[in-house]
Amino acid sequence: MTAGSIQGRHAGSGDVLTITYDTERILAINRSRDPANDVPILSAGLIDAQVNGFRGHDVNAADGTSGTIQEITAELAKVGVTTWVPTIITASENSILAALGRIEQARKADVVVANAIPSVHIEGPFISDQDGPRGVHDADQIRPIDSVEVSRWQSVGARIGVVTVSPHAADAVDQIAKLCSLGITVAIGHTHATPEQIIAAVDAGATLSTHLGNGIESYIRRHPNPIWTQLADDRLTCGLIADGHHLPGDTLEVMLRAKGPDKAFLVSDATALAGHPPGLYETAVGGVVDLNAEGRLSYVGTDFLAGAAASLADGLRNVLQVTTAGLPQALRLVTENPARIIPGARPGLGRLRVGAPSDFVLLTENGEVLKVVQSGKNVSRA
Repeated sequence: MTAGSIQGRHAGSGDVLTITYDTERILAINRSRDPANDVPILSAGLIDAQVNGFRGHDVNAADGTSGTIQEITAELAKVGVTTWVPTIITASENSILAALGRIEQARKADVVVANAIPSVHIEGPFISDQDGPRGVHDADQIRPIDSVEVSRWQSVGARIGVVTVSPHAADAVDQIAKLCSLGITVAIGHTHATPEQIIAAVDAGATLSTHLGNGIESYIRRHPNPIWTQLADDRLTCGLIADGHHLPGDTLEVMLRAKGPDKAFLVSDATALAGHPPGLYETAVGGVVDLNAEGRLSYVGTDFLAGAAASLADGLRNVLQVTTAGLPQALRLVTENPARIIPGARPGLGRLRVGAPSDFVLLTENGEVLKVVQSGKNVSRA
């Protein structure tokens, strides 16, 4: 049954599109080449491949429930994110299994949630134990890459799409190959690995870089260093946190140029504090943190970041402001490109074409979200 239609201007061609859809997919697209600059931009729904929490709800909270996942799905949709990847950080195996169970329970209970969550990203526990690269991850729970443990995670039934690892250990190459054989997409992140170890990891099957430019020592050698190696390797597609705090504008510009139009995507890496007003907050993993008026989240009394507090839509707007990327390229970073690398993505996700999911956003030229449709239903903005 037809659910409705939506009209907007294609960011690239300028054509006015009238799309008819039902609750699952796009049914028809009509194009008009008449100029209509007063018509808002129409895009596929935004896709965030790394979300730890949002607006007070935490994927990793010990007291979380399947309702937590449903709430995050609903809150993200209000800011234009219609597809997201829950990200579980370093924890005990039991805690990881519990979080996976909550996510799968939420997917089974709600078709909108099932459509919105194609798979799960587990960021740790197989990362660097060193201060700096480790970030806010619990040092006591960091452990060597273990494909046997990952196979136990898979037994819960949740679709584990991406696992982030640091390839610094002697057996990393062998373990990465085993993870790939389990159907896992391996990402490199939170690492103190050498360039040679990173190249070996890519040779073994790693294909992603987790929030490149972050999760690394605060002070590194000019060259060689892990950032150059990952930027230079076209086999790696990199996620970038574009909140204006994790990467300066010139760094973001250079990374986007180095990776080209297809090998980068934006992530929010949002925490539960995203969407909160400025102030001091107590967190489970970082102690007391300061969220300032500019949206920077840092440890009290330091310049060190304590996570991210911006949405993916905020990142989109920042890219338009601080880089030379135009709206067509910027939208690819939050639609087509993440859809291409997320395991379990529905056919056509991130694109406006017949048969693609019925997820849409209407935006201004500067990336402000005006209207959201998720699974064929209008979403109240907030």
